[in-house]
Amino acid sequence: MTMMTPPALEQEDEEMLVPHPDITEGTEPMEVAPTETAITAENQQTDEPSTYRFSWTVENFSRLGIRKHYSEVFIVGGYKWRILVFPKGNNVDNLSLYLDVADSALLPYGWSRYAQFSLSVINQINNKHTVRKEAQHLFNARESDWGFTSFMPLCELYNPNRGYLMNDTCIVEAEVAVRRIIDYTNYDSKKETGYVGLKNQGATCYMNSLLQTLYHIPYFRKAVYHMPTTENDMPSASIPLALQSLFYKLQYSESSVATKELTKSFGWDTYDSFMQHDVQELNRVLCEKLEDKMKGTVVEGTIQHLFEGHQISYIECLNVDFKSTRKESFYDLQLDVKGCRDIYASFDKYVEEEKLEGDNKYHAEQHGLQDAKKGVLFLDFPPVLQLQLKRFEYDFLRDMMVKINDRYEFPLQLDLDRDNGKYLSPEADRRVRNVYTLHSVLVHSGGVHGGHYYAFIRPTLSDQWFKFDDEHVTKESMKTALEEQYGGEEELSPNNPGFNNTPFKFTKYSNAYMLVYIRESDKEKIICNVDEKDIAEHILIRFKKEQEEKEQKKKEKAEAHLYTIIKVARDEDLTAQIGREIFFDLVDYDKVRSFRVQKQLPFSHFKEEVAKEIGVPVQFQRYWLWAKRQNHTYRPNRPLTPQEEAQSVGQLRDVTNRAFNSELKLFLEVELGPEFRPLPLPEKSKDDILLFFKLYDPEKAELRYVGRLFVKASGKPFEITSKLNEMAGFPLEDDIELFEEIKFEPHVMCEHIDKRQNFRASQLEDGDIICFQKSPRPENEDQYQYPSVPSFLQYVRNRQVVRFRSLEKPKEDAFCLELSKLSTYDDVVDKVAHHLGVDDPSKIRLTPHNCYSQQPKPQPIKYRGVDHLSDMLLYYNQTSDILYYEVLDIPLPELQGLKTLKVAFHHATKDEVSIHSMRLPKNSTVGDVLNDLKTKVELSHPTAELRLLEVFNHKIYKVFPPNEKIETINDHYWTLRVEEIPEEEKNIGQHDRLIHVYHFIKDPQNQMQVQNFGDPFFLVIHESETLSEVKVRIQKKLQIPDEEFSKWKFAYVSLGRPDYLQDSDVVSARFQRSIYGAWEQYLGMEHADTTPKRAYTANQNRHTLEKPVKIYN
Repeated sequence: MTMMTPPALEQEDEEMLVPHPDITEGTEPMEVAPTETAITAENQQTDEPSTYRFSWTVENFSRLGIRKHYSEVFIVGGYKWRILVFPKGNNVDNLSLYLDVADSALLPYGWSRYAQFSLSVINQINNKHTVRKEAQHLFNARESDWGFTSFMPLCELYNPNRGYLMNDTCIVEAEVAVRRIIDYTNYDSKKETGYVGLKNQGATCYMNSLLQTLYHIPYFRKAVYHMPTTENDMPSASIPLALQSLFYKLQYSESSVATKELTKSFGWDTYDSFMQHDVQELNRVLCEKLEDKMKGTVVEGTIQHLFEGHQISYIECLNVDFKSTRKESFYDLQLDVKGCRDIYASFDKYVEEEKLEGDNKYHAEQHGLQDAKKGVLFLDFPPVLQLQLKRFEYDFLRDMMVKINDRYEFPLQLDLDRDNGKYLSPEADRRVRNVYTLHSVLVHSGGVHGGHYYAFIRPTLSDQWFKFDDEHVTKESMKTALEEQYGGEEELSPNNPGFNNTPFKFTKYSNAYMLVYIRESDKEKIICNVDEKDIAEHILIRFKKEQEEKEQKKKEKAEAHLYTIIKVARDEDLTAQIGREIFFDLVDYDKVRSFRVQKQLPFSHFKEEVAKEIGVPVQFQRYWLWAKRQNHTYRPNRPLTPQEEAQSVGQLRDVTNRAFNSELKLFLEVELGPEFRPLPLPEKSKDDILLFFKLYDPEKAELRYVGRLFVKASGKPFEITSKLNEMAGFPLEDDIELFEEIKFEPHVMCEHIDKRQNFRASQLEDGDIICFQKSPRPENEDQYQYPSVPSFLQYVRNRQVVRFRSLEKPKEDAFCLELSKLSTYDDVVDKVAHHLGVDDPSKIRLTPHNCYSQQPKPQPIKYRGVDHLSDMLLYYNQTSDILYYEVLDIPLPELQGLKTLKVAFHHATKDEVSIHSMRLPKNSTVGDVLNDLKTKVELSHPTAELRLLEVFNHKIYKVFPPNEKIETINDHYWTLRVEEIPEEEKNIGQHDRLIHVYHFIKDPQNQMQVQNFGDPFFLVIHESETLSEVKVRIQKKLQIPDEEFSKWKFAYVSLGRPDYLQDSDVVSARFQRSIYGAWEQYLGMEHADTTPKRAYTANQNRHTLEKPVKIYN
């Protein structure tokens, strides 16, 4: 028999699952942590994917009166699929779109199927604006649909000018590629490959692939082992020790390894583990952190030695003797993918010289502006070369991040000395041969909005490659590791069923994202031997102890059917817990003494073991069985009979435990006399009732356990008041009030007991709880916050500590308040206002917390919009303890009656733009906004008239009529611009035209398309006016210097294609209508964009709007 301590609350090896997107607000699909029975199909492909494109035309889209709508069924790979759409969004202000397994309810238990797919909403005006998102998923019974809760804003979809809804018809397309999968239920990675995988915490595949790559660089692993740590360090608080622990387990474990200790050492919480980041960014942050922690140790400089190279940036004048150079270090190189067929093309582009001439001349010291050439050459390359492939980039035309899935080849052997060392600077040491062999390929599978990472690695640089995909490791061919990760497209067979014999190409969304090469001359040193001699003694002891404990747990689990857990509660446990850890019922069984007992052991022998443990002889022990009552309370029910005590432990458990779990819960009754010596137990007759007593002190608002008594069912409570006073330490004659604690879920029930009515009439029985207190005096009732037992228990049941955060700092707790879940809206804002020192509580606005995204919900709580605090904290089936607050400048009821619009006022004669937040009643018109703005801005003349424009992507889409109500105007997605109406527009002639004029440049990637920038405007053109005459007026309006303006080109642009004009062309001949709204036909001004660019993340390859990777410790 083994005495057991209470089990730990957290299981380190337990896996978590990503919340299903159907109930997650605003999430995009990430990845699901694979379970033991479900693995991404690409681990082992048994045949080519079956692919199909399905188009669904949904008519009367805006009039669909249902929450969700399914397409007809289509078949791909022998499976039935359909599209699921939420026309008004799945609890979000976005169109929600999913791919669904059509017959999931009819499929056999344990089914699964893997698919790569894309979903598109077609733009019926211009296909280049079609919204398309890609994903991949292992569909199963629990997750039979997968897709995008926030596919596109509803305001964008339902705007008739955008082109997604034409004649109330929406066209949705799905491209689906199905792959067969192998069942890995009994797959053993260690046995099959010699290596083990890493468990996925939810969205940590990006980290797993990087960690496997670093681990399989033995020189790096050896350095990590040699980082100084002590036996007093905790892995969850020490990055070096956590990494040593992880590497040790990868090297010596028989099964997949958890990464929770490492992420805890990073300072990450659960939310960080569910947030997918960029593997390239994590690589930089982790290496920087390790480099810092290696300083002052025997392994200082390891990161630089392995990964650091140097390059020379130069600018050399062509006509004078002047050259500027700068030496820079790098740990990895970012190589262009777009426009490059392979790595060598990327290096060619990297070192390509740029000419500095014309307007872009270089200002050389003492020589003034000079023609020059600018470039980069390499001084030296590192032993381990990390190449980051720029698969993600910002598309200025579409104003979004996109993934580059183009075919991009990389060799097994990389020669950077090729062509007589054209990548090297003259100062480079040519004795070093820069020939590299490929060590690992990190792959991203999916699209810009989410996906999955895994790695192909050859740990010893042999011909055998291995795929490390979270928990699973498989052997792979060289073709799979290299050629199949080049990206590009797969061409489908013309006779593929369902394609009307029309072939098309399907983009391969799995492609290489990061490459690691090892220099041939250094591979013996890098791929070195690492064994236990490299691991500190205290680490070996710690990890071997952990392994022994794990093996012991495994053994106990395997032998669990032979044992029973007996949990024994005693008076000491009730005294220790009641009023401190618990208030309702009697004991928390997770915190009492546990015994692991063989089922065949006679119960009498168990009693002898207990006697040894607690020092109470067997004859003084009486055990009570517990019972769960109909009101969900758990109380001692009856003592064991002599016949039951004669049975074995296993027989007793089976007879008394209907749930047939492995635990037997008992209460041990022991009577103690003077000096706490055990006394003989009193006989219990049928008329005896065992009651438990709690004492409440209203002055201290404290509840505690004071003991138990046997009473006669025919007796009356007043007969035991003297005994209760003695147990409480009160004078024996004090008057006390008695209450029965009946239940606490779903609400508290605690009723007064009539002391003159017998116990049987009061329906009291074995195991009942009586709470008592001194009878309150009338003069003291108002003195105590909780004067009675019921009021105190009601408070305890509903009390809630709420963490309040400023909406401006949503990650930081500002203060905490203890409130009641039953507090009204007014109670809550009153207490917040009091804490903040705000005189008017109605100026407090609260916003609830999204438990899934760990962010404030988009919509704040309306004034008295909820009844109680519990409503504020509830999010779907999750309860939070966080609320966000704002202090408004006007009362919330008044604000709710107003509409706030943010408008940009463009001054008519000055190059000035001022931003104004306009607050007006919701029934106000655009004219009211303009009249109010006139009082706040400087006009060119007192009688100037204003207009309100809708501007998006540097185009004017709408001029709002003055009588339009402002309540429906949205300023979240596009800019609202206010400007003066020019006099010439007020007096427009019969044959004049009012046209749109926009700035543009050619799209660098597609010279047939244009990118708009700058501020668009309207211009009146006259019937016979030539371009040269129009240019004079434009130059005057924009105040452009002659020299700069002479370089501008003008074109008639329709649907994004420019048709260049000559000075003699009559401009009005190109424009047929004088109306607002023809934004796709405009006079374009082509010139260099000198406006400040939007500041994007420093890492150009970051592909989602994610928070940056941070390691806090």
